[in-house]
Amino acid sequence: MEPKVTNKGRVFLSGSVEKDYTWEHISPQHIIVFLYSGELTLTFGKATLTFVAGDTVLVPRNQLIRVIKKPTDKLPFKAVSMLLPDEELSKFYDNHSILENRDDSMVRKRPIKGHPLLKSYFQSLFSYFDMKDELPDSLLPIKIQEVLTIIDQVDKRASSILGTFSEIGKIDLQQYMEEHFMYNLPLERFAFLTGRSLTTFKSDFKKVFNQTPGKWLTKKRLDLAHYKLTFEKQKATDVYLSAGFENLSHFSFAFKKAFGVSPRNINQ
Repeated sequence: MEPKVTNKGRVFLSGSVEKDYTWEHISPQHIIVFLYSGELTLTFGKATLTFVAGDTVLVPRNQLIRVIKKPTDKLPFKAVSMLLPDEELSKFYDNHSILENRDDSMVRKRPIKGHPLLKSYFQSLFSYFDMKDELPDSLLPIKIQEVLTIIDQVDKRASSILGTFSEIGKIDLQQYMEEHFMYNLPLERFAFLTGRSLTTFKSDFKKVFNQTPGKWLTKKRLDLAHYKLTFEKQKATDVYLSAGFENLSHFSFAFKKAFGVSPRNINQ
């Protein structure tokens, strides 16, 4: 069951009642999320962060993330999210300083600390979801500038992410793929996220790994699944998504072809 999402323009309220929900996500814009209840787990490559009620989360743009939403303590997952368009960020940081010496790993280190001002701000947004209409166009920029002002006061580290507007450049292909092979993405997206055209991505990949992307990805994902099944004693139904396979039947077929045994029977 997918979470129910209520949309107010660039502001969203989402909730999930019955069970955990997971998907992979790349946003072209930064997103600020505040958790009212439940638990949110974000996996960036091999790094994982878990957030609980009262936390404010920065989801950076063009960042490949696996998202898990969970209800906890008999309460549904409930969060409000706000998209931060570049034009509003540029307007804000034209008049505010940006923290120098950007650390690209900062997104994995909770760049926004909790604060009563943030909690009060996001709780004030909750009442807007009782309205039938979207937020007025004239109000939304004001609310975005307000949250940026609070974040800038609460945790200056966020400015190095929110105030940077450069496009994705060509990055280390081997390191990126070793950290992200378990995400189920088309090659076009891997190419984009490593700063390459699809043709250049395939060419560079062959030079680095001496294999085609398709064969390399399949083997890496199957080896990961085999490890999870054999050593972590996980079930096939819990493994196939986290290893990067789209569905259980495709995973089972590929696994049996590679290892000669069904993933359901490997520990029997």
